[in-house]
Amino acid sequence: MKGCQVLNSTLVRVTDRIAARSAALRRPYLERMARARAAGTVRAHLSCGNQAHAYAAMPADDKAALVKGSAGNLGIITAYNDMLSAHQPYESYPDLIRAAARAAGGTAQVAGGVPAMCDGVTQGQAGMELSLFSRDAIAMAAGIALSHNTFDATVYLGVCDKIVPGLVIAAAAFGHLPAIFVPAGPMASGIANDEKSKVRQLFATGQCGRDRLMEAEMAAYHGPGTCTFYGTANTNQMLMEFMGLHLPGSSFVNPHTPLRDALTVEAARRALAISALGNEYTPVCDVLDERAFVNGIVGLNATGGSTNLLIHMIAMARAAGIVLDWQDFADLSDVTPLMARVYPNGLADVNHFHAAGGLGFMIGELLEAGLLHPDTRTVAGEGLARYTREPKLIHGALVWSEGTSRSLNPKVLRPAGEPFQPTGGLKRLQGNLGTGVMKVSAVSPERHLVEAPVRVFADQEAVKQAFRAGEFTGDTVVVVRFQGPKANGMPELHSLTPMLSVLQDKGLKVALVTDGRMSGASGKVPAAIHVSPEALDGGPLARLRDGDLVRVDAVAGTIDVLTPGALERADVQPDLADNEFGAGRELFGLFRRQVSAAESGASPLFG
Repeated sequence: MKGCQVLNSTLVRVTDRIAARSAALRRPYLERMARARAAGTVRAHLSCGNQAHAYAAMPADDKAALVKGSAGNLGIITAYNDMLSAHQPYESYPDLIRAAARAAGGTAQVAGGVPAMCDGVTQGQAGMELSLFSRDAIAMAAGIALSHNTFDATVYLGVCDKIVPGLVIAAAAFGHLPAIFVPAGPMASGIANDEKSKVRQLFATGQCGRDRLMEAEMAAYHGPGTCTFYGTANTNQMLMEFMGLHLPGSSFVNPHTPLRDALTVEAARRALAISALGNEYTPVCDVLDERAFVNGIVGLNATGGSTNLLIHMIAMARAAGIVLDWQDFADLSDVTPLMARVYPNGLADVNHFHAAGGLGFMIGELLEAGLLHPDTRTVAGEGLARYTREPKLIHGALVWSEGTSRSLNPKVLRPAGEPFQPTGGLKRLQGNLGTGVMKVSAVSPERHLVEAPVRVFADQEAVKQAFRAGEFTGDTVVVVRFQGPKANGMPELHSLTPMLSVLQDKGLKVALVTDGRMSGASGKVPAAIHVSPEALDGGPLARLRDGDLVRVDAVAGTIDVLTPGALERADVQPDLADNEFGAGRELFGLFRRQVSAAESGASPLFG
């Protein structure tokens, strides 16, 4: 890399705007972290009985080191389970981390486990209504684990959709502690994602049976590691590098490889080095500043990442005393080139993207273009330029060397000056139906504007029934309302994608408008999602009727009902009794009552 150019004026303007907007929250947050930092290692202030309980199950040598008070103690927060392919590799990580910590003169303990649900299992099921809320439950569970106050630094083991955002929220709450996030990597490439998608569409239209569908799905999701499309899980991994919370180049190294293990060992060593007992104290509150979040938003746009992060990043930032809004994402999208084509935005998967040069090449290009803040603090040291380097094992030793200065596959990854499109993958929509967002990176330009009569549904199953009955015969804007966080926890509606794609492929103009979410794997059908205010909270979607004319315009960034008098009607009052019980939903009534709007992070923790 030649060195960064003058910072883009929009990047500077948005960062300054965020800092000014956040000052009233950020200042007291940093003051709280400074007080916690000044208190020193809390472990030293515990009573003998407290300490005996904390160390009781540790090996004798670890106990001795901690009693002396000279050893750094790592707290491991793990989202391990073998229900998620992406998290199965974490089973062996605590042993690696403990051994690495001992070799560096420290110790490590699993402080606690956090829940981690698989959206691939719950997609279209009642359990999906707990998916978004699991993020905040994860943050709370991690907070309980760290409340023992016996740790000098933290190591977070998590990959998937709500897990990483929940862990970041917890890390921010304990912001005086250093924190390193340790990925597990993507599974090896299986069946091509576009082939899997075609089989799903064939099944939706009755042209193939369940046996063929099952065969295709199991060929796609076939082993340990993250699903290889560029959905929310892999967007999370990108974000951790752009924001400086991973070790450089570690996101997309496959599980159960020597390099993967070496990176995990180094993460443990590095976590001790950046603790207050080491020489490079780097509390995570200093990493998670306005510049880091702006860099993350740029990465989201440059890669065409998951729309879920428009909700998660707002909640993550709020935990660190920083206030983001969707206009920040939109303004940065306008100046950020789309540099990657990874499914569903293209045919490649994340393994192909990584092989083409991956995040290191992309970060170097964006630094060169003045589209990233170069002077952020990271867990690897000062400055984001460290993240242009790639890790390698040479004679058994882990080293970082210069990454590629050119894309090794221009069909997957392009330079910032020769992008797939000049602007990012996300668009904010605003109009008389509220405020929403659309992922445009995978939507063909001729489909960016849809004006058609609406069909209004109260849930996704009703849409499926109408599709099976052949009721969609003309251009249609499908409205699925009462899917917001207060109504039912804001589930993803990804199971609608195959049938809406079928209608689109028949030549119909089709769009989706909803106060719910779509999966990070969705994108080819124009979808105005996260519409706020939600229908249950006085949102205009509650006043729409079948046949109303709606215009969804991703070019102008608008979403409007054009039928005169439509917004003067009384709101439809839904019967949501079925949302209250089953699949654990009865345990989350408090979350539904307390949750903020989608544009404020959809969190019960932050109003």
